[in-house]
Amino acid sequence: MQRVTARLVAGLVAAVLSLLAQQCWADGGGPSLAERVIWAVNAGGESHVDVHGIHFKKDPLEGKLGKASDYGVRLPILRSSPEDQILYQTERYNEDTFGYDVPIREEGDYILVMKYAEVYFAQSQQKVFDVRLNGHTVVKDLDIFDRVGHSTAHDEIVSLSIRRGKLSVLGEVSTFNGKLTVEFVKGYYDNPKVCALYVMKGTLEDVPKLQPHPGLEKPEEEEEEEEETEGGDEVGKKKLPPGSKYRVQSGPRTPNPYAADNSSLMFPILVAFGVFIPTLFCLCRL
Repeated sequence: MQRVTARLVAGLVAAVLSLLAQQCWADGGGPSLAERVIWAVNAGGESHVDVHGIHFKKDPLEGKLGKASDYGVRLPILRSSPEDQILYQTERYNEDTFGYDVPIREEGDYILVMKYAEVYFAQSQQKVFDVRLNGHTVVKDLDIFDRVGHSTAHDEIVSLSIRRGKLSVLGEVSTFNGKLTVEFVKGYYDNPKVCALYVMKGTLEDVPKLQPHPGLEKPEEEEEEEEETEGGDEVGKKKLPPGSKYRVQSGPRTPNPYAADNSSLMFPILVAFGVFIPTLFCLCRL
């Protein structure tokens, strides 16, 4: 009986401590963002500490696998702070599938953040690839230019959970052996790549957001007006906002066949009547 009571007390104490820890975390008393990051790499580049205090290590694949590129350093990167543009200006790519191994020793909720910017191609369907996490496809057909355009920062964020030797990600579960393997999968269009990536403890709400993109952010009023236009009966009477998905047709208007002038069709009939009546009069006189 005493053993059962001791276990119950120990369980209650552990639960209370866990709640207190979560409350301290929420109140700002928990680990900082940088302290929650367990692994970070600046792919294709040197070590760097970003504005949040995250320490990105030098690429461990340097001289081992793939190719490093700093082609983007000549370009300003939109949506990124000036201090951290280097994280999007350098990259590692490979002519085949490649990846990184991330050791994880503790159970819990984690976030994988992958940083990208298209600094070479100037149109979509030029570089398209997948991302796998321990065999699970977590990003499908990633076309960076199609997502955000040229020389613009883009983050792919994947949440995952590790419990009792199992990895759970995007509704799929697999056995976890203490190591996350992030793979950038060769596709039909050019080579896979990544600019930087990190793994942190936490949830999606804990991830720092990129600066808004003026060309991608759509005002709520515009979205509401589009919905009303789609559902209304008088589409032609509504004014469509700039950038609306309803395209204005160019070129001359197509004539309405039902509004055409029918006078040309009446002329042969009048001629026929003009010939028929005199003929009939002459026949009657005979």
